[in-house]
Amino acid sequence: DMALRHSCLLVAAVLVLCSSSVLANINWNGNNWAHGCDFRNNDLSNVRIPSEQCGGRCANTQGCTHFTWTQHNGGTCWMKRGSVSKSDAFPTGDMTMVCGVIEDNGGGGGGGGNKVPGFTTRYWDCCKPSCSWPGKVPGHNKYVRACYRDGYGVTSDPNGASGCNGGPVFACNNNKPWAVSDQLAYGFAAATIPGLDESGRCCACYKLDFTNGPVQGKSMVVQVTNSGGDVHPNQFDLQIPGGGVGIFNGCSAQWNAGPDGWGQRYGGVSRRSECGSLPAQIRDGCYWRFDWFRGADNPAMVYSRVRCPDALVAISGCRRDDD
Repeated sequence: DMALRHSCLLVAAVLVLCSSSVLANINWNGNNWAHGCDFRNNDLSNVRIPSEQCGGRCANTQGCTHFTWTQHNGGTCWMKRGSVSKSDAFPTGDMTMVCGVIEDNGGGGGGGGNKVPGFTTRYWDCCKPSCSWPGKVPGHNKYVRACYRDGYGVTSDPNGASGCNGGPVFACNNNKPWAVSDQLAYGFAAATIPGLDESGRCCACYKLDFTNGPVQGKSMVVQVTNSGGDVHPNQFDLQIPGGGVGIFNGCSAQWNAGPDGWGQRYGGVSRRSECGSLPAQIRDGCYWRFDWFRGADNPAMVYSRVRCPDALVAISGCRRDDD
């Protein structure tokens, strides 16, 4: 009858409203990217890459202001152009999709407090850090400390040759990461920041908020002390003992490590027990990876420029004038 039909229509309307309310909720979590959303039109270009690299690729692509990642063709990053904000995104209900915006970062990716999507890797090659050479950081006598072979004695000559090139200068033992609390750690990294050369990123600090894997929800503040030809845009290569020597192996000269360092040349040791093969002077940094870092394997993150903590500057000896 009429009353029953009106009741059914009312129930249907409530269900539609509830469904719309759920779909309309895009959870940005204070970031510039989110799951389950998209932007209409304005496609610039597309490329097949993993989702965690989409924001970084957009940030490094001329004219790209926002992006969407979908599972199309095995995983496609759709880079888009035009002036938009997060309010222009619409929900899709497909939580495998990722969308985000690239904001003006005030002179380089990660500056001004804006969060930029990126990804991490790990290394410990024992080499003299690139930012330890004079002239890399604007200002008088600004460079990262480097050490003699024992890893403790700080060299007084910033022009001393790296141990990776037969010289006497290596990374200092205290460049290893450590836990500040269960949710926060400090450390050092090599990094490439779109729009910044070494003079713009050496000795700058960034807060990494991990977005996947066993460290999701944790954060790490790192000071950039190195760079590398194999470090891609928006990549932070965390300095972790036993994390793999990568291209250069100074650990054989400093610690008599094997030709590939400890474990695999790329990736390093694979379990906590293997940290015992590292010298005692840096071993706790290896344990950190399996304890605080929970054995995370190259987790994604979003990063932002922050003022360097005094604890990091006390180790590196370097603070930028614009810090």
